[in-house]
Formats: sequence, C-alpha cells, structure tokens
Amino acid sequence: MKQIAVVEDEKMIREELARMLTKGGYAVSEISRFEHVGEQLLELSPDLVILDLNLPGESGFEICRELKKKSAFPILVLTSRDALRDELNALNLGADEYLTKPCGKERLLARVSNVIKRYEGRANLLEGDGFLLDRQTYTLYINNTSSVLPKNQGRLLEVFLTSTGRVVAKDELCLALWGTTEFIDENALQVNLTRLKKTMNGFSMRQQIVPVRGIGYQLIKKGDCDEI
Repeated sequence: MKQIAVVEDEKMIREELARMLTKGGYAVSEISRFEHVGEQLLELSPDLVILDLNLPGESGFEICRELKKKSAFPILVLTSRDALRDELNALNLGADEYLTKPCGKERLLARVSNVIKRYEGRANLLEGDGFLLDRQTYTLYINNTSSVLPKNQGRLLEVFLTSTGRVVAKDELCLALWGTTEFIDENALQVNLTRLKKTMNGFSMRQQIVPVRGIGYQLIKKGDCDEI
C-alpha cells in the first residue's frame, strides 16, 4: 500500500484529505507539528507528499526546496494560492504537481495516482545534485548518459547519498565496503575514496567528497568548502 504524507495546517481540511485518501486505498500520515517538517518527512519517506504552501513556521516553498535537495519522493502542492508566479515558483523548486483549492475528489485522486505512477520504478534510485544512482546496479545517470560504477565506488556513493548531507564516519564507510568495522584499513579506504573522487571529477559532478578532520567524510556541493 502506497503511503502519502499530508502537510496541511487546517485541521478540518487535513482530516478530510486523510479520509479521502484512505478510502482511495492509500496509507496516510498526517503532519500536524510544523517544526522541522522536512526532517519528519525524510524520516517517513512516503511515496508522495501533499503539501500546502501557507504553513506556520517554514513555508511550503522552503519545505519543497529542502526535500528536493535531500530526497527523491514526489511532491503534490495543494494550496489556495492561485497566482501563476506561485505555481511557477513551486514547480521550479521541484514540485511535481500543483493544484488549487477547492479541488474535487476525483481530480485530486487522479493527480495523486498519476504522480505515483510516474515515480514507480524509481524506488531504487537515489538522487544527488544533477545525477541519479541506481542502488541495485550502481548505475550512475548523469548528463544524459549512464555508467555502471565499480561495486566499491557504488557502495560508497550510496552511503553518502543516504546520509542526507551529514558527516559519514569512517566506520560506516568500512561497513559498507567490507561488511565489518572490526579491522579498519585506512589505506584501503583511502584508495577506494580516491577512485570514487576521480570518477566524480571525470563526470564533472557538482558535488565532491571532503574530509572532516577527526570524524570522517562528507558529500557537499563544490565551492562550499574544500576541507572542513
């Protein structure tokens, strides 16, 4: 059963949406705390987010921007804001669909179904800045081309992409490569990281791996920092 997260601060509207979607055959999670909404959604990892724009605290635009930087699940904006500039702004930030309230049940369910179908088959894809990685085959999709990465490079890149921007400890990287942290071979880890960095440079990727002194490594956007 597909899971949908509803981000709507109007309680009556949120509950009505939840009932409608539940009757439509979906599992529904209602977001009713509007602090750190992005973190809540990343933890849920739903198949679709229905997102209002006018929210207490962060706006829907800010949440959309955050989610599209850190995740690959689709976003359907459902809002009372009907200005073209708002729609274009949301779509430019990565929203997959934009509907205005009030919206008929049949229309909403049809759009929900269409967006989810578009994303089916992408469950194994991890999204980086300008590229996708298939976590089953370690195929890298970038610049309208694809390339299968060596297994160790794919494993390392997968760990960085699923860390959602945080610093990854050396233990985690060793566990991904060799399935154990009992014997950490710094030289072997460095060799594999160097190979991945070379591959990323070869594809002119917009992100890079940098060391974080005394902790591990982090995947960041080029130009943000050379070494932390």
